Amino acid sequence: MNPSFSSYLVNDVFGDPGVYVEIRWSKRALLFDLGHNDGLGPTRLLRANEIFVSHTHMDHFIGFDAVLRVAFGRGKTLRLFGPPGLIDNVQGKLQGYTWNLVDGYPLTIEIQEFHQGETRQAFFHASNGFQPSEQPVRPLARQSQSHLFTVLEDPMFTVKAVALNHRIPSFAYSLEEQFHINVNKQKLHEAGLPVGAWLKDVKQYIWQGRPDDFRFTSTLYDEHRRQEREFVLGEMKERFLTISRGQKIAYVVDARYDEENEAKIVAIAQGADLFYCESPYLDVDADKARDRYHLTARQAGLMARKAQVRDLVVFHFSPRYTGQGEALKQEAMEAFQGT
Repeated sequence: MNPSFSSYLVNDVFGDPGVYVEIRWSKRALLFDLGHNDGLGPTRLLRANEIFVSHTHMDHFIGFDAVLRVAFGRGKTLRLFGPPGLIDNVQGKLQGYTWNLVDGYPLTIEIQEFHQGETRQAFFHASNGFQPSEQPVRPLARQSQSHLFTVLEDPMFTVKAVALNHRIPSFAYSLEEQFHINVNKQKLHEAGLPVGAWLKDVKQYIWQGRPDDFRFTSTLYDEHRRQEREFVLGEMKERFLTISRGQKIAYVVDARYDEENEAKIVAIAQGADLFYCESPYLDVDADKARDRYHLTARQAGLMARKAQVRDLVVFHFSPRYTGQGEALKQEAMEAFQGT
């Protein structure tokens, strides 16, 4: 089965934190955090129209300018999601520049910040020099026990968040595919049907919850031939598709190890296929980690084990351990594997 999400760290384990998630079979990506990100290059940055910010300490937000610069003139909407204060933070960034020559640019920046019980939203348009346009406050539905809440709901996937204690709210995120759709190419070939872009539409119909008797027409291209074919969705699912459990990725940065944070982290990472977790300190320096509102590698491994994740990636190592990256990884993995 080919996974729908391909993810990787934006920088090395000692660099600014961030995870880039490519959505396969599309020119779309998601970006978690906005640290230094020049290494992604313009093409990948342009694909990341949805960006999820944990908090706006410099190493998590300095890359906003790079994203803004490549987005100009592209006729797109850039959407940012994050903690209280994000609207003011973005406005402050935008006010640091002069915008007298951008009235013809089509760029829009949409910000959603999540408070306890409510969501605030604002738009910034290049056409008016990025003057803020705030929208009415909306109520926020929150799960009562885990404190998780939804920040983005797409037909294909859901992004949830939870606020962790870093002396300010620091958001952890999970990305979860609704379910996975795998196409049996051999059966398509046997039926004389080509593999192609038309299958993306089929998947969209299923993610949208269309009924099995839904009929649709697709344009097929095979050996330079073009033909129109009508299909019934239920027959497509039965003959050519396998629907299985969806993929899940969790992302946690900058949080102190305490009872409340641990419960929230375990909840948002529960059952993840891939868990990205910050591990700035070795456990011998656990007191220092607590004072700095960060985790140790051992604590990351213990929580990954409790959350029953499949794989753990630790990163955001403190520069005090330069040259000891393997020691941090080993400590995390020993706790994760229970050795």
